[in-house]
Amino acid sequence: MHDNRALIEKRLNRVLNQRLKPAVHRSVAPVRLSVWHVDGGQGEPVPPSEALPGGPAVTEGRYQPADVGLRWGPAWGTSWFHVEASVPAEAAGRRVELFVDLGWENRFAGFQAEGLVYRPDGSVVKGLNPRNLWVPIADPASGGETVDLYIEAAANPKVDHGDTPFAATPLGEKSTAGTAPIYRVNRVDVSVFEQDVWELWQDLEALGGLMLELPDGEPRRWQIAQAIERSLDALDLQDLAGSAAAAREPLQPALGKPANASAHRISAIGHAHIDSAWLWPVRETVRKVARTTSNVVQLLDEHPDMVYAMSSAQQYEWIEQHRPEVFKRVAEHVAGGRFVPVGGMWVESDTNMPGSEAMARQFVYGKRYFLERFGIETEEVWLPDSFGYSAALPQLVKLSRSRWFLTQKISWNKTNPFPHHTFWWEGIDGTRVFTHFPPIDTYNSDLSGRELAHAVRNFRDKGAATRSLAPFGWGDGGGGPTREMIAQAHRTADLEGSPRVAIESPAAFFTAAEDEYAAAAPVWAGELYLEIHRATYTSQAKTKQGNRRSEHLLHEAELWSAAAAVHGLVDYPYDDLERIWKLVLLNQFHDILPGSSIAWVHREARDAYASVTAELETIVETAQNALARASSADGGSDTVVFNAAPHERHGVPAFGAGVAAAAEPVRCAPVDDGYVLDNGVLRVVVDERGLLTSVFDVGADREVLASGSVGNLLQLHPDLPNEWDAWDVDEFYRNTVVDLVDVDELSLVADGSSGIATVRVARSFGASTVVQHISLSAGARRVDISTDVDWHEREKFLKAAFGLDIRAGQAAYETQFGHHYRPTHENTSWDAAKFEVCAHRFVHLEEPGYGIALVNDSTYGHDVRRAVTPGGDTTTTVRLSLLRAPRFPDPETDQGAHTLRYALVPGAGIDDAVREGYAINLPERVTGGAAVEPLVTVNGDGVVVSAVKLADDRTGDVVVRLYEARGGRATATLTAAFDVTAVEETDLLERPFERDALQGVDEGQVSLRLRPFQIVTLRLRR
Repeated sequence: MHDNRALIEKRLNRVLNQRLKPAVHRSVAPVRLSVWHVDGGQGEPVPPSEALPGGPAVTEGRYQPADVGLRWGPAWGTSWFHVEASVPAEAAGRRVELFVDLGWENRFAGFQAEGLVYRPDGSVVKGLNPRNLWVPIADPASGGETVDLYIEAAANPKVDHGDTPFAATPLGEKSTAGTAPIYRVNRVDVSVFEQDVWELWQDLEALGGLMLELPDGEPRRWQIAQAIERSLDALDLQDLAGSAAAAREPLQPALGKPANASAHRISAIGHAHIDSAWLWPVRETVRKVARTTSNVVQLLDEHPDMVYAMSSAQQYEWIEQHRPEVFKRVAEHVAGGRFVPVGGMWVESDTNMPGSEAMARQFVYGKRYFLERFGIETEEVWLPDSFGYSAALPQLVKLSRSRWFLTQKISWNKTNPFPHHTFWWEGIDGTRVFTHFPPIDTYNSDLSGRELAHAVRNFRDKGAATRSLAPFGWGDGGGGPTREMIAQAHRTADLEGSPRVAIESPAAFFTAAEDEYAAAAPVWAGELYLEIHRATYTSQAKTKQGNRRSEHLLHEAELWSAAAAVHGLVDYPYDDLERIWKLVLLNQFHDILPGSSIAWVHREARDAYASVTAELETIVETAQNALARASSADGGSDTVVFNAAPHERHGVPAFGAGVAAAAEPVRCAPVDDGYVLDNGVLRVVVDERGLLTSVFDVGADREVLASGSVGNLLQLHPDLPNEWDAWDVDEFYRNTVVDLVDVDELSLVADGSSGIATVRVARSFGASTVVQHISLSAGARRVDISTDVDWHEREKFLKAAFGLDIRAGQAAYETQFGHHYRPTHENTSWDAAKFEVCAHRFVHLEEPGYGIALVNDSTYGHDVRRAVTPGGDTTTTVRLSLLRAPRFPDPETDQGAHTLRYALVPGAGIDDAVREGYAINLPERVTGGAAVEPLVTVNGDGVVVSAVKLADDRTGDVVVRLYEARGGRATATLTAAFDVTAVEETDLLERPFERDALQGVDEGQVSLRLRPFQIVTLRLRR
């Protein structure tokens, strides 16, 4: 037999795309169309009540007649379309739908215009997008039905440009996006849904997709090709609807052959990944969630076997607040078990940069929302798209009472394919979580033959495990599953040559996978580092700085408010703190905090952080003033320092207030056109270039900087990655560098007499200027550097380098509730791929007997490299990544003024790095009053308190969270400054949790024993 398969395949492709798909909706009646462009199309969204009957848009006659062909929608505008029609008699007995094309390109849903359809009474019908263009009218129709619908159409622009990806664009900010209409209404009509045509399309899609994935020598491939040819021969292209049923008949034997007994099993789960902000602002995400969930509940109503999973409690709350009628339908399906809350987090956050408490609160607020609204204890942590995963997560997952973890993002690795798809993930403390990476390598599957075959071939645990998970549905910008995807799942449920596809819940998959493979599954220890998107540790510095500052202000607000409330001095601001926490958590979403969203998003984030800062400062000031006044009333008044850090400072106890020890003068003198600063602990030389040429540790009799190297060297690199501008920094950036050594001004601005000596260094480069203040304080083992940059570079990368005289095979990088190590060498491709990494408040290097730390107040990106001199000495260079200037998606990224603070800490052990990291992020506050006793005191080496607050259930109980910070075993004693009736260990949600840290309570002394990096939450009952 001649091989005519290529001819059949091309024939199939053309018939599907040019004949069958366009014939599914047969127009039977026109519509009467009118439109209201909100504020000329440029306005912000209005409540539906304003646009629907009874609202001013109708009563004031704002709707104007319109026709197909109308151009509408300046970027980010909203237009309301009123559609009226009658179903003709010829459609009687048939399924009738409204077909709507607002001007879409045949591309992904969620990245261009979208719509939400309403009835006149305000109830929602469903959403519209480029992959979902229909609205149900009647099934079956009687003829004569009246169509009266309103469409809220959002003119969201195509920010990504399509053919020119990553090009700078003004579309990411409403004020620069332009006012010209960007869409054209292509088609709106009443149509008959040709069921047989649609079914034939689905049959051919399933078999054609499978056929193309089978080996050339596989008889099944040839058999399918022949069946398809017979089907196409039976199809009358001049009468598609009339011949489609006959054309399906030759396909049924091929569709009816069962899957192989050993076929891989795929648990298909309806899903829509909806970025809480990205190439659209948060306000648009609120509407995206409503559109997607309205589509989903419509599918759930029509398909009883459909199951849909949705993460992010924030998005549920948006529906609840803005579309309560949709939320009611969601809640009904949640109760029925087919709309499944997953994730257990407030948003799908970044996990590299959020601080310890913020990462914990993602689970606290997410899990609590699902418990309170639906009575559901979510067990799956669902983070398919975040840019790498902190090694602290497994313990937090378990402490939130979750069981499983899912992502697929690591499939994006550029260098090293990850070796497992189902495995145990072990965190820094030894906690293990059963984890799955869907081998289908997408969270937006359409269940096509190509994707299903890829999942089978790609699955790296085959032989020992037999199943994987596939989230299906249009995503990123939402959209969700379609009826076509459900049809593909049905046809591949038991089909020869295909994996067996079953629509089921995530819990059903994880339970079966764990039962099958838990005992044999491999273990991956440590972080899940993503070998791409490394620049997200640096892009949008003000967003990152706002996050860091807000986290620490929340720590202060909770601490001082709890102390004042326990003493009866203030009412604890439960509502304010919860609202602020939720806003901060929202802005930790994995495209906001990483700096990879449009300008609009980051402008709103900056505004939010400014508002949060002002409000938290007021809460802190109120509580501190109340505490200070009460202490003064007990006798004595002075200037006191409040210390919110978990370590004693300058004689003031942790979490207390007192008179700071008097500062000794710091010696400073000019030397060789530079300056030398000496506080008896460190001797620091700043040369004529404003660089640190010597940092001498007096007590250790040791020079900290390597011979021939300097400290605080600003370095400028070109920075144009091959793609993903705001996300990526490619390794070749290191090939070219300019050292910024020219000085405009060098002067001594604090002479040390008041206990601090400061040298001011001013530079200019390109279109930018930088002013640095290098300071040494009395008694400090720390050189502080404050860097003010007026940044106007484009596609450049600014770093601060310290060449250190230390040989360390690894560096410790702070993460949530501890730290983890990464090599300083590049022995393997896994090591070399980590050329840019994330740390929180410190990086620490150590050789036997001596360590050095670099701490910061808002920087996350770092790199550490080693070099060996001809004489055999090792120079380890630590660099902080200060600023970038990518042009997509925000062409003005980081332009403007920034203040960044960091400090070099010689002679530092891990304890010192932890202490100084807290200190630089929690500056002391000075006020009038008297000493304030700490609410709680913890004595124990290496044990650090991360939060002191009142219990969320508003009982007045005090909650203390602490952790072991050194990576070793520890004992500690906690003492409260108030009467305690009982102490219990809890989970993150402050529920009793049987753990082993609490050893006993004796006369108010709480004895604790902690494992390495163990997190302990205690409820102190008053």
